[in-house]
Amino acid sequence: MVVIVNYRAAHLVIDCLRSIASEVSTLPGMRVVVVENASGDDSFTKIQGAIAAENFSEWATVLPSERNGGYAYGNNLAIRPALEDPNCPPYFLLLNPDTQVRPNALKALVDFMEQTPKAGIAGSSFENPDGKLWPIAFRFPSLLGEIEAGLRLGLASKLLAQWAVARQMEGVQCQVDWLPGASMMIRRQVFDDIGLMDEGYFLYYEETDFCLQAKRAGWDCWYVPESRIMHIVGQSTGVTVRNVRPKRRPQYWFDSRRRYFVKNHGVIYTAATDVVWIVSYALWRLRRVLQQKEDLDPPQLLGDFIRNSIFVKGSKLPEPFSPA
Repeated sequence: MVVIVNYRAAHLVIDCLRSIASEVSTLPGMRVVVVENASGDDSFTKIQGAIAAENFSEWATVLPSERNGGYAYGNNLAIRPALEDPNCPPYFLLLNPDTQVRPNALKALVDFMEQTPKAGIAGSSFENPDGKLWPIAFRFPSLLGEIEAGLRLGLASKLLAQWAVARQMEGVQCQVDWLPGASMMIRRQVFDDIGLMDEGYFLYYEETDFCLQAKRAGWDCWYVPESRIMHIVGQSTGVTVRNVRPKRRPQYWFDSRRRYFVKNHGVIYTAATDVVWIVSYALWRLRRVLQQKEDLDPPQLLGDFIRNSIFVKGSKLPEPFSPA
């Protein structure tokens, strides 16, 4: 089963469904559920109309949500009833609305999962709209990884390369720590072992947390480059856009980061990661000014980070974010 969570991106969802249409015959019985995550616009009508007009009704449906509970909430809304169904699908693919499936991308993931019983999670390789590859997977966030991310110094990045969160991938299948939820296939038994995604995350870090829980339960996570997906990165939020200055980091990003570290590593480790990131990033900002480098960081990032650190917000896990 494919799950697409929409928030005010109906035109992208429709393009995504069109890209899936030619793949349906390669995976008999495949279903696609579009969760309309309370966009507050005409997304539901547009998507439902396109499904009917383009004869997608045999394999695609729209599920309206009463509220915008975030990415994990939206996916769980579709996955929960499927898990309770006697005919539960063996695999669930989380797919972003701002993606388009390349030929055989879905079957490549299913074939890999069939051939690799210990793989609980498998993810695609990505390309930009212009066809240029974006071959990235990720390591779990860590203390040393936070230093590398904040400092951005060539020598330090070289010494800390094995802890850097972003991991440049070669064109071969490889085990990784975690993968983007933009195209991530999950074996049904993983949900049996660790439950659904944590709805305490509104957006960001939820797939990182889910992959960590799966690893702790004994499941492997794999990068499968034979599965190619076009992904317009950052289309919905502007947080992860590339080559231009991103928007100011939203509150839910900081809440998600703090939740991830406190939940999985405890208060002391979280405090240490906050300190090393703040110091490292402050040094980078000073060096950027002295060397007159272009500023491509989100506005007010250092101040926002400090205000959302464990020292200011405390160690209590953040409440689920509620958009205004």
